[in-house]
Amino acid sequence: MPGAVFLACVATQGLAVLAGTLAPAYGAWLARAGFALFCLGVLLYLVALHHFALRQVVTGGGDQWVAGGAAAISALAGSKLLTSPVWTGGAPTALRAAMPALLALAFAWYFVLAAAELARPRPHYDIRRRSTVFPLGMVAVVSLTSASATGIHQIATAGRAFLWIAVLAWLLTLAGLLRQIRRGADG
Repeated sequence: MPGAVFLACVATQGLAVLAGTLAPAYGAWLARAGFALFCLGVLLYLVALHHFALRQVVTGGGDQWVAGGAAAISALAGSKLLTSPVWTGGAPTALRAAMPALLALAFAWYFVLAAAELARPRPHYDIRRRSTVFPLGMVAVVSLTSASATGIHQIATAGRAFLWIAVLAWLLTLAGLLRQIRRGADG
């Protein structure tokens, strides 16, 4: 399947991020619900990875990047939940253990997908390129926000670089969209 198969994980982890963000205001029950969603999101990621056609890394139209974005939003959800002050006795051990692995997975996908783009450029515009911009931005956000949660402060420096790469990708995608619209209006 194409990269869109990871969207179930992205949606679930988005709810886990929200739960982790709101838990300090609404209580530990929301952090526990967020942790359950986080675990479900990781499970959905593994199921999606099983069904993902790896050849999409080289041949995909842009949505193959969601594989990396799903790992990044999973790490962001873990980071939000890990730093929540509502845990009595500390955050779940599974959450602490998962964070470095999810960060490593998100960074690995980022570099594998970027290398595939460089090895086989696809300069034509495709609507699925919006799916490329999201993961680039998500890796930047998780890098900037997870430095304190993991104690690996160098990640924030990488996050600032990733942020500018995401902005550039967004501008290139916007230019492609505008060119496509202009062609449609001229044609």
